[in-house]
Amino acid sequence: MAGGSTGSRARAEKLTAFLKAEAERQGFDLCRITLPDRIPEAAARLRAFIAAGYHGTMDWMPETEERRASPLNLWREVRSIVMLGLNYGPDHDPRVLQEKKDRAHVSVYARNRDYHDIIKGRLKEIATRFAARAGADVKVFVDTAPVMEKPLAAAAGLGWQGKHTNLVSRDFGSWLFLGSIFTTEALVPDEPETDHCGRCHACLDACPTNAFPAPYRIDARRCISYLTIEHKGPIDPDLRPLFGNRIYGCDDCLAACPWNKFAVTAREAKLRAREDLQEPEIAELLRLDDPSFRAFFSGSPVKRIGRDRFIRNVLIAAGNSGRAALVDPVAQCLEDPSPVVRGMAVWALRRLIGPSATSRFEAQRMSEQDASVIEEWERPE
Repeated sequence: MAGGSTGSRARAEKLTAFLKAEAERQGFDLCRITLPDRIPEAAARLRAFIAAGYHGTMDWMPETEERRASPLNLWREVRSIVMLGLNYGPDHDPRVLQEKKDRAHVSVYARNRDYHDIIKGRLKEIATRFAARAGADVKVFVDTAPVMEKPLAAAAGLGWQGKHTNLVSRDFGSWLFLGSIFTTEALVPDEPETDHCGRCHACLDACPTNAFPAPYRIDARRCISYLTIEHKGPIDPDLRPLFGNRIYGCDDCLAACPWNKFAVTAREAKLRAREDLQEPEIAELLRLDDPSFRAFFSGSPVKRIGRDRFIRNVLIAAGNSGRAALVDPVAQCLEDPSPVVRGMAVWALRRLIGPSATSRFEAQRMSEQDASVIEEWERPE
C-alpha cells in the first residue's frame, strides 16, 4: 500500500489478516491482494484478441470490452481486489481416458458441482463478514462478470499466466478455480508472481487442434473447450476428427503442464469427480432426452449448454470412436427434433459405416427439410 499514516497502515494490515483468515476458514487454498491499476497491459491484450477475431461467437466480449479492460471501469470506487484460488486438481492424468473410445471425456472442472455456485456462496460470506468489520463496500465476482481474473490473479501473486493463457501456480499447477472480492477498503497488496514457464512449451504441443497461434495467445475458434461449450451451431468438419472423445471442455493443455507435479488432489468431495462422470458411456449419453439430461446433470455446469448442444458433442465422440456398437444409438438421432443433433448424427454415421452404407437411411435423408442437415448429407468425403 502506497503511503498512508501509521494508523491507516495498521488498519490495513489488520483487515488484510482478517480477510485472509476468513478465506482460509472458507476452504480457499490461496488468497492474495492486488490493486486495481496493476494490470495496465490487459486492455491492449484484450483489444488485440478481439481484433484478431479470436473470441469467435462470444459477442459479449467486444460488448463488455471497455468495462473488462480495467477494474476501475467496472467499479470506479474500488481500492483493493482480493483474488482467491480453490484447488480442483484430479488424482490422475485425465488424458488417459482418451484411449477408451467408447467412453466420453468430460473436463475435470465439470465432473461435479458447478464451481460458480460453490465459490460464490463462500465469497459472499467472506465479503459480508469483512464489510461488517471494515465498514466498506464490497462486490464479489466469479467468472460471469467482465473481470480479467487471470491477469488480476497473477498481479496478486496466485500464479502466472502460462503459455496456454491459463493461470499456473507453483503449488497447484494449472488446477485452480478463481474468484474475486472488490472492496472500497485499502488493503495491503501482495507481490505479483513472475513467469516460470521458461522454454517449456508442453501445453502448446498438447493442444489437439493447434489453438495457440503463438505462446500466450489462444484462438478460441479452434479450442475444443470453446467449441463444445460456447459455440452453438455446427462445428467445423475439419476440426471434428480432432476432438476424439472430448464432449465437454478439454484438459490437454492444463494436464500437460509440468508444474502439475507439485499439485495435490482437491480436498473436497464436491470438487472431485462424480463416479458416473469419470468415464461415462457414449451410448448411454446419446439416449438422454431433455428431462433425463437435466436430471443427470443437475447441479453440474454441463447443464448450462442444454441437451441439444451436448448431444451434438457426444455424436462427434461417437463418430470418432470407430465402434460399430454405436451405429444404432447414433442412427436414432436422425429422428431428433433438433437440426444440430440430426446433422451431427449424419456425420457420425458416415464416419462409422462410410458414406455408401448410409443408403439404408435414405428415408431420413429424403424427408429432411433443414438446410444445415441436408448439407451434412451432401458433404463430400
